[in-house]
Amino acid sequence: MKAVVLARGKGTRMRRADASADLSDAQRRHAESGIKAMVPLRGRPFLDYVLSALADAAVTDVCLVIGPEHDVMREYYTDVAPPRRLRMSLAVQQEPRGTADALLSVRDFAGDDQFLVLNGDNYYAIDVLRALVALDGPGLPVFSRDALLRQSNFHADRVRSFALLRIAPNGDLEDIIEKPDDDTYRALAVEADALISMNVWRFGPAIFTACRSITPSIRGELELPEAVRYAVRTLHERFRTIRAESGVLDLSRQGDVPEVERRLQDVHVNP
Repeated sequence: MKAVVLARGKGTRMRRADASADLSDAQRRHAESGIKAMVPLRGRPFLDYVLSALADAAVTDVCLVIGPEHDVMREYYTDVAPPRRLRMSLAVQQEPRGTADALLSVRDFAGDDQFLVLNGDNYYAIDVLRALVALDGPGLPVFSRDALLRQSNFHADRVRSFALLRIAPNGDLEDIIEKPDDDTYRALAVEADALISMNVWRFGPAIFTACRSITPSIRGELELPEAVRYAVRTLHERFRTIRAESGVLDLSRQGDVPEVERRLQDVHVNP
């Protein structure tokens, strides 16, 4: 099984100074660089935890999407500490034009195979990743708002900004709404049990057609949720859903670092 880790982001929120965050000098230095995935936790980059979870879930090949300026990631994973349980590839997204554009950079790596896609600044439960590996065809885990609030490191205001899902009676994905407004949010779900996407997927080759077919969002980016929506509505691609009663650790801001480090303190890291 192949996996793609999206680590190209600009890190705008992570760069914002937070004097209240209790960070080590190394953590603050990496945070201020904006390269979230390389923020050290207990002496290991956060991305090592993500890669180790993928290896535990029986992923064998990983492609890391980086920017041309991300020499620190390139050097670390090719020279300093290449993974022992994963075959590592690198793909370069020249400009930060969104997650769907980032995915287009891995077309050769993916070939005609099924593959996972996930954020480089999120840590997903190994059971969720294993369920995606075992899935027959494209799909995604569906997170409940209640589970995210109980088991993640973020509060309700952040959950409110995540993409909402509409699920068909047979369990297939029917629609995905990125950045839903208040009326849409109320129409889709009771807030206590909203069904949410956390940007972790299993795709087949059709997703590349979808990524090439969409137009930029109001933020000027080609966004992966919109590509999935295109795949469902226009290409009639079937996406199965898996109910995930777990949280996600999000390393988006300097204030996230101490709590994410605490929650990962007992995790054995072996990518």
